[in-house]
Amino acid sequence: MYHPNQHHGVRVYEVSEGTRTMPVVSTSVIGLVGTAPDCLPSQFPLNTPVLVTNPVFSLSVLGQQGTLRPTLQAIYEQCQALVVVVRVDPGDPPNQNAAVIGGSVDGQYTGMQALLTARAKLGVTPRILGAPGLDSHPVTVALATLAQKLHGFAYAAAQGDTVTAATAYREQFSARELMLLWPNWKKFDPNAIPDAGPDGIREAPATAYALGLRARIDQEYGWHKTISNVPVNGVLGISRDVFWDLQSPDTDAGVLNSADVTTLIQSNGYRFWGSHTTSSNPLFAFESATRTGQVLADTIAEGHMWAIDKPLHPSLVRDMLEGINAKLRELKTGGYILDGRAWYSEDVNSTQSLKNGRLAIDYDYTPVPPLEDLTFTQRITDRYFADFAMRVATN
Repeated sequence: MYHPNQHHGVRVYEVSEGTRTMPVVSTSVIGLVGTAPDCLPSQFPLNTPVLVTNPVFSLSVLGQQGTLRPTLQAIYEQCQALVVVVRVDPGDPPNQNAAVIGGSVDGQYTGMQALLTARAKLGVTPRILGAPGLDSHPVTVALATLAQKLHGFAYAAAQGDTVTAATAYREQFSARELMLLWPNWKKFDPNAIPDAGPDGIREAPATAYALGLRARIDQEYGWHKTISNVPVNGVLGISRDVFWDLQSPDTDAGVLNSADVTTLIQSNGYRFWGSHTTSSNPLFAFESATRTGQVLADTIAEGHMWAIDKPLHPSLVRDMLEGINAKLRELKTGGYILDGRAWYSEDVNSTQSLKNGRLAIDYDYTPVPPLEDLTFTQRITDRYFADFAMRVATN
């Protein structure tokens, strides 16, 4: 008689439990909104996210007008980055803000809102956001909101022709996902002749270079390093006079930085100077703190999709805790955070909540702050004359 459950040998059952690796989410993908009236429409259709991986090809079909071409040039002068481009119709000045900000038309997102569909359509999530040359006050407000939705970070111009105007403008924002920059760079552009004068020098939005530099820092160093004090490629000067002194806060740069505006300086090359966001929460005053919080949240959340709908056994919780703590130790060793720890709390995990399939795991972390204010104490003394005679005799 045949016995289907009878086996003369060894059976092996594979159980996929234990600590799982959690890859850190990609942070260097740029989300760019801009105009290109004379581009090849089939390559950059309006209000549609397009993934740009080939800078030579993209620049060849963008035409000479609008903001996209010079912005992509500025980005590629800093690094080779993935850029999600949304082209908008510039329209008349009164309608430009609406075109850039966008919304939903017949179930389709338009303007910068189209970046929300990048993950579904292109498989990447833009986390470095900007609309250089188009970032008016309404656009900047919308950019900050979009950055919150995408767990990204936005860079925008501080509007105004003077230090006073720029610092006053900053007071209108409170988002931790936003950094304001003032003033702009100068660069050589042969296409600007004769509009920019016979030398071809024109003003270039600082935000365009910030997008590329942010991606470069993420690639070469990490998201825990701020944009400040890193040489910028491809620029020739600063569009406004900015008085800066490394040893004095009583300067234009000092006033701007104290108001949470990142400025531009020249010292062994041209650099951004300032690490502050516009956050009303001092815990996220630094760009690096905001981005560290975003990276940890997304890495840990997305790293646990596998756990959803698994049987809620104590072993599952142990596996999750071991995985999170392993990742936090890895990030600590790499210098990305000072430290962090995950734990299970009985206080928030009641019998009823566990019965209903709800589990809460706590974790904390400490981001690495930038060294912003360094003090040396210099003292003059005569004590080194004490052995003067002995040193004369010895020599």
